[in-house]
Amino acid sequence: MKVKIKKLHNDAVIPSYAKHGDAGMDLTTITDPIISETYVEYDTGLSMEIPEGFVGLLFPRSSVSKTNLMLANSVGVVDSGYRGPVKLRFKQLNWAPPLSRYAKGERVGQIVIMPVPNFKFEEVEELTETSRGEGGFGSTGN
Repeated sequence: MKVKIKKLHNDAVIPSYAKHGDAGMDLTTITDPIISETYVEYDTGLSMEIPEGFVGLLFPRSSVSKTNLMLANSVGVVDSGYRGPVKLRFKQLNWAPPLSRYAKGERVGQIVIMPVPNFKFEEVEELTETSRGEGGFGSTGN
């Protein structure tokens, strides 16, 4: 399957899989970090056309553990109707001097493109019973 992608900047890098069998394609920043009081943002310089019925999910790379950054929305969502720039916004876990940040030209995240089933909610009076029941946080063990 093909996804149409548009470079919004000459330095933009088309995402690709690092290794055969990878789920995510690496996203590269075209900017040094754009820092505000509340977040650290990176621009990929790309926009894309995710096919209808699919979604692009933005995740941090495992290298984020070398920083004190955390993806601000946990998982970013690129809906099939969105045509704007793909950016990743991070929260700095504390505002002490950062361990490190990504620099222009580094891989800052990854995108996983997946099908999206179309569900509708059906309101009912009762739900089917299960062995877990209403057990929530920590109910299945340590």
